[in-house]
Amino acid sequence: MIQATTPRSPATVDAFPSGGQRGDGWRARLELGFVPGPGRTVLRHRRHYGPLRVQRTFHPEGDPCHSYLLHPPGGVVGGDTIEIDVSTAAGAHALLTTPAAGKFYRSAGDTACQRQHFRVGDGAALEWLPALNILHAGARAALHSRFDIAPGGRLLAWDLLGLGRPGSGDHFERGSCDLALEGDVGERSLLRERLRLEGGETLLQAPWGLQGRHYLATLIAAPGTSAMLDALRDQAAGERPDPVMGCTLLRRGTIADAQEGGLLVCRWLAHSGEALWEAMIRAWFLLRPLVMGRPASAPRIWAT
Repeated sequence: MIQATTPRSPATVDAFPSGGQRGDGWRARLELGFVPGPGRTVLRHRRHYGPLRVQRTFHPEGDPCHSYLLHPPGGVVGGDTIEIDVSTAAGAHALLTTPAAGKFYRSAGDTACQRQHFRVGDGAALEWLPALNILHAGARAALHSRFDIAPGGRLLAWDLLGLGRPGSGDHFERGSCDLALEGDVGERSLLRERLRLEGGETLLQAPWGLQGRHYLATLIAAPGTSAMLDALRDQAAGERPDPVMGCTLLRRGTIADAQEGGLLVCRWLAHSGEALWEAMIRAWFLLRPLVMGRPASAPRIWAT
């Protein structure tokens, strides 16, 4: 069973039935609900099943509630399932990150699944900034993320993926990864994509594919504008040849609507996880004042 949150962050804490290892793998599920409290955002709802939880919350910059998601087993194997469900109510601002890279180990045949659903209310703000997910050779993973953003909601979110461990001779020559990403703003679906990666296939090396780069990332931001798009492109021009970046703005309607905001989608390809992480941090420092209206305040776990 989980412990109650600290008095500084009152929460309704319910536990799913006690988690454990099943015949088809571990199941872990975490529900988090953030609401505005007196002077700052608080984690009001917290519910977990299995080895996935938040120990406590922090407020290093006032209102925003910083939370670190922990997965004590430290790795995911075939047949395991991880589910994350996060909601931010109107007036709340939540920042979530993870203390270490996620690891997906080789599978004897079963698929490891990670499903994430994020809801951003009207007038709410959410930042989802997890560490890198590393797929070892032979891993079979399905990673699906969905973002539902109310018209007045603000979002900064990224996903970082490493294929193998090139420094250790693991070039992901076998295994598979099924990536899905969905993004809705208001009643309009702006982003629906699916990418299937197979270890050793031509796509990983081809000039029209991953170009031999084993690290890739996607960042989405809402509301996105043409000014943000130009600023990111200018910043990325000084980062070449590694990583390489491309971005686009998915508009909610006409070109004129871009001033009101659409969905900004950015991609990175890198030869090293360190170069990718540093590029993402620079992008976040650039975008956070524009999207969230406040300067970047890096979670202290990033410095450890």
